[in-house]
Amino acid sequence: MDFDAVVKIELRVLVEQIRSLSDGARKLDAQVKQAGSKMKGHENLTSIKGIDDKSAAVLLSVIGDVRDFAEFDKLASYFGIMPHVSNSNETEHHDRITRRGLKIGRTTLVQCALVAKRYSPYLRKFYEKMQRRRGTGKVIIATAGKFLGIIYETLKNNWTFEDFPNFVLASSCVKK
Repeated sequence: MDFDAVVKIELRVLVEQIRSLSDGARKLDAQVKQAGSKMKGHENLTSIKGIDDKSAAVLLSVIGDVRDFAEFDKLASYFGIMPHVSNSNETEHHDRITRRGLKIGRTTLVQCALVAKRYSPYLRKFYEKMQRRRGTGKVIIATAGKFLGIIYETLKNNWTFEDFPNFVLASSCVKK
């Protein structure tokens, strides 16, 4: 039996499957971007440097209506980035994050925060200050929490940034 011929056929089948999966992923990305661009708040989020069309769609689909969250802490808890707190009589312990939210939302938030940190002096300074005292993992989650606060205020106040690194708003989109 000629194994070279069998190997060539197997490779051809694998390459066709990879191309099919890549094509499907491209189509799915395009649909997510198209559906996301129609969501309320999409323009607001994409004005933040670090959030692209697909990330905005994911974040908006996880958040839904920002008015459902009375305050930022509720949204942070929903994303699962708040520390688990256990109380015992007189002591209070802060453990790891709860991870109760959707993993895709938390992952997207963290990735966007790491990109935004490159452009925003505010986030970069916060990151570097925390990094001197804490481990990298905790610093990344804390920065993502800070970034989620910016997202929360942006959606709640209908802000659109003209210059995100300097927090300059486009005047035409601010509620009066």
